Amino acid sequence: MSLKLPISSFRGQDRQGKARKFPVPEEALPIVKRLQAKYTLDVERVTVAGKEFYFLHVADLMPLFSMETHENAPEFPFWVKIWEASLVLAEFLARMQPKEGQRILELGAGMAVPGMVASSFGHDVTVTDYEDEIMDFVRASAIFNGCSSLKCEALDWFEPRDDLGTFEIIIGSELLFHERFFPPLLEVMKKYLAPGGVIYMSHAADRETLFPFFKMAEGDFNIAMQKYHFKNQDKEMDVLLTRLTRKVH
Repeated sequence: MSLKLPISSFRGQDRQGKARKFPVPEEALPIVKRLQAKYTLDVERVTVAGKEFYFLHVADLMPLFSMETHENAPEFPFWVKIWEASLVLAEFLARMQPKEGQRILELGAGMAVPGMVASSFGHDVTVTDYEDEIMDFVRASAIFNGCSSLKCEALDWFEPRDDLGTFEIIIGSELLFHERFFPPLLEVMKKYLAPGGVIYMSHAADRETLFPFFKMAEGDFNIAMQKYHFKNQDKEMDVLLTRLTRKVH
């Protein structure tokens, strides 16, 4: 049985007069149908480094506000949105040359745009978020985009797993919404970062929680920042890309 979902396009990346439908691959049907029993779904299209990507997406957010959520989850379901900062990080990763034995871990992945793009460009990527159902959206999107090697794992920062190993690169976009998550996030970064590894984070440059986090992190990490200007037909903003490396004490 075939299934087609509506396609929406990320904020002004392109404008088309007629509605389009996305044919769901047969391999993704069990996941999509399971999620469709709870959510109204569509497929969001984004273009990164000249390549189109498709992400399974919650079209109607209202049911999310009436559901019980994971005890360590933020009040707003930040994972359902594709953030502009995630596209900046994705573009950065698309230009990075894959290396043998180099593993990438995405924290708080949500829709997992950076991780998906990195996987598509040949990197060994594991994406994580706090509930496995969030990862079901990413698993479906990985099938949509032919990213068969992308690994999806549930990860609670307050109770981090011991079976993931370490990673040469850790990435995350728009992770810093609540200061109560800073201490466990830093501990997770220290736990999973391989010796000599690097962390890349991207956030809206005007986010007020940035510098409280950097103040907390500077005891353990060297921090460098670069500002990027994001612009499309609907929005213009500055995004801060941050590079963290572990200090040698």
